Amino acid sequence: MSDFAALLGIDWADAKHDLCLIEATNQRKEFHTLKHTPAALQDFFLDLRQRFAGQPIAVAVEQARGPLLFALLKYEFLTLYPIHPTTLARYREAFAPSRAKDDPTDAAYAAELLLHHRDRLTAWVPDDAQTRTLQFLVEQRRRLVGDRTRISNRLTALLKNYFPQVLDWFPDVRTALVCDFLTRWPTLTAVQQADPATLEQFFRSHHAARQGLLERRLQAIQTSQPLVTDAAVLAASVVLLKALLAQMRVTLDALSDFDSEIAKLCQTHAD
Repeated sequence: MSDFAALLGIDWADAKHDLCLIEATNQRKEFHTLKHTPAALQDFFLDLRQRFAGQPIAVAVEQARGPLLFALLKYEFLTLYPIHPTTLARYREAFAPSRAKDDPTDAAYAAELLLHHRDRLTAWVPDDAQTRTLQFLVEQRRRLVGDRTRISNRLTALLKNYFPQVLDWFPDVRTALVCDFLTRWPTLTAVQQADPATLEQFFRSHHAARQGLLERRLQAIQTSQPLVTDAAVLAASVVLLKALLAQMRVTLDALSDFDSEIAKLCQTHAD
């Protein structure tokens, strides 16, 4: 305990955060509750720094609470000890067999883990800013890929119901080509009324005019038969189509931005 002026356990929640502070001199426990606001967190930790004259303080937080770890990085006097949620749960169960969860008690258990078992815990040493930025970009890009998949699934299901030919003409609906095509011609009737020269120019401007493929597409457009002709179904489908296309465009643009930023970081990263 001599390495730290105090030990702090934090139970992080969405609306408020419960904390348990154990002073090194007398091992007395203090309990605090903070609102989930940047101002409340800053006021507490600045007061903590002043109270202990900037001496180091050990902080135990659940490992899953990534945002909290990074929120506390700016306080240089804190040494962070991520605790796996399973470790904290088992420690809690040893003293509370009923498994009843009590937020302040969880904060106390986290602090007690530091007090009695700090030698078995590993202090967190964050990667450099460039590496963390790359990590966040990759994680967020992965979520965007999931969004793209969900949107494409809805778009595919919609087209199957009223304009299935698009799925034959284009192997992948997750492209700007398909978004532009459907924005301009949202129904089979609309695209069949288009001038062949206009369609050819559209595909050429999108670099999708490979000889043979272009001819097959133009022929398929002119010879296709509509799946449905009900005006109500078509009208409602077109409205939903516009919404899905807007979402797809935003997601595709965002993925392009992420790819660009990731590529820049990879080119300059030391590893």
